[in-house]
Amino acid sequence: MGERIKIVVCGATGFIGRNCVERFAADPAVEVVAIHHRRPPFDHSGVRWVKADLTRSEDAARALEGADIVIQAAATTSGVADIVARPHTQITDTALIHNQVFRAAYDAGAKHLVLFSCSIMYPSREAPHDEKSFDANAEIHPNYFAGAWNKIYFEKIGEFFASLGAYKVSVIRHTNVYGPHDKFDLDRSHVFGATVTKVMTVDDTVEVWGDGQEARDLIHVDDLVDLIEAMLQRQTEPYDLVCAGAGHGVQIRDLVARVIAASGRSLTITYDATMPTIPTTIALSYNKAREKYGWLPRVGLDEGIRRTIAWWTTEHSEPSTADTPHPALERDET
Repeated sequence: MGERIKIVVCGATGFIGRNCVERFAADPAVEVVAIHHRRPPFDHSGVRWVKADLTRSEDAARALEGADIVIQAAATTSGVADIVARPHTQITDTALIHNQVFRAAYDAGAKHLVLFSCSIMYPSREAPHDEKSFDANAEIHPNYFAGAWNKIYFEKIGEFFASLGAYKVSVIRHTNVYGPHDKFDLDRSHVFGATVTKVMTVDDTVEVWGDGQEARDLIHVDDLVDLIEAMLQRQTEPYDLVCAGAGHGVQIRDLVARVIAASGRSLTITYDATMPTIPTTIALSYNKAREKYGWLPRVGLDEGIRRTIAWWTTEHSEPSTADTPHPALERDET
């Protein structure tokens, strides 16, 4: 039996990171090293845990030592309330983390790095965006301005390191990802996690922030990890960027209704226009991912909702933030 491939997952206790850990740890040909910071490790066979503050160069170098593949899923993240009220909290540490990880992967002699971007740099519109439709001169929504330019910077720094010939870089610009291990507490969750928690815990009424007419493009986390695997196996260029979305948006009011229907509960919906919301509609095309990597989203939204509610019911029936720091301090998620 040959030497196993060493995959280092940065941000392994976060949503995307944890799903990557669980997928790759199931492969006997892979050694998974999972990096955590403030959150404690979770039990999973075949995983070696390393505690590291990835804003520090010495910690990043130690964490990525000997890595063949680096999955960069570490960032400072939070929900819409913090994005609106405290927009600076996601920017500075996230930039430090990415810079340290890029350099540490280079110094470690890694062969491939996977980077997660997202769709926030695109303007609101009904038609789906693709990889070429970003216009650096176009206006970016004020609530997304700093985060969007952070993502663009990370994409370009990834392209720079790939140009050095050190390692391949796969960039995935994804839309709203949902599924097991997402954030479900109302202070930190995004729209899908918040909706599930409200539907599963309220007595009779689900309150929606805003008027619910904005739309979100949603993909299940299993589909995202499928794309990671496809790019690791099939990418030939030193650098490639692909969009990953369902190709269409779903209005929030429709999403809430579908979650209620899947829950089997009898609930009414109300709307609160005084609460923070970001009234944009953004969807991403998956044509390039399909043509180059044979990928397309396979988990339909209703099926994904059913799966997530089933997981929530068994694993997350008592949402809690007892062991979770303030969103401004969270460094384990993307």
